[in-house]
Amino acid sequence: MFKRIFRVRTWAVACVLSLPLAGGAMAQSYPSRPISLVVPFPAGGTTDVLARALGQELAKRLGQPVVVENKPGAGSTLGADYVAKAAPDGYTLLMGAVHHTIATSVYKSLHYDFQKDFAPVTTVALVPNVLVVNPKLDANTVQALLALAKAAPGKLTYGSNGMGTGQHLIGAQFEHAGQVKLLHVPYKGSGPLTTDLLGGQIDMSFDTITPVLAHIQSGKLRALAVTTNQRSAALPDVPTMEEAGIKPFNMGTWFGVLAPAAAPKEVVARLNAEMVKIIQSPDFSRRMAEIGAVPIGDTPDQMRARIGADTENYAKLVKDAKVAIN
Repeated sequence: MFKRIFRVRTWAVACVLSLPLAGGAMAQSYPSRPISLVVPFPAGGTTDVLARALGQELAKRLGQPVVVENKPGAGSTLGADYVAKAAPDGYTLLMGAVHHTIATSVYKSLHYDFQKDFAPVTTVALVPNVLVVNPKLDANTVQALLALAKAAPGKLTYGSNGMGTGQHLIGAQFEHAGQVKLLHVPYKGSGPLTTDLLGGQIDMSFDTITPVLAHIQSGKLRALAVTTNQRSAALPDVPTMEEAGIKPFNMGTWFGVLAPAAAPKEVVARLNAEMVKIIQSPDFSRRMAEIGAVPIGDTPDQMRARIGADTENYAKLVKDAKVAIN
């Protein structure tokens, strides 16, 4: 009897002592197969561009392919739901964005909790949004655009990446602050949105700088204002919304990587360490500058705090703008 108890206790102690070693071994052996980085929008938008840029470099550092999977729909929530329910082993990740903190208040029937069902890894970049119009629209300034909108309430159209996304809320905030009425046209992503904007099917958008920068530079689209409280280095001659007379106004879009909530802490730490090295490297920073993005590369705790603060702040804006989806 005593020998049996001794053996059981010895086995239990050995198991406890082996836990840190097991965690370390897991981190060292990870990854042993390809990693899926889910983008909840179609190809071509800012989320997709950032995911592919990061994934390309991450694959080199980890020695395994990083496969970008586009799973668009429902204002970025379908892709998020997919990752939330994936095996929490670090092989399925989400390229999330500020849109997900907004969706928490906009969608009343989400099947996941963005703060509880995900483990933040790191914020990749912040990208200012920009108000752009089709050049056929007779508006060279924000004030001229407001005058057109007031003269024809509900007739001017703006596109977004979907109901409840950052672009949608920025448009709603612009309506509220400028005391105008616009017609919102939701798309599944920046690719089809930009195509219709260039073709004149819609009048304007509040998209991030990345998918429209080349078209602004070529003159195919006209930039009227950036939505952050500081000008963008990519568009130094474009005023902020506040400089254009819409106050207060300070809204941008961040993008970051998350894993399912129960992912091993050692794996999350490994991913964070590798991603931060990439994000803060000179080559990646130059690449981000070319698309109007500001690289960040923070800790999981800092990203978690960002998500919590934005979820709270946007809940008020959603309520004020009366944006809701059942």
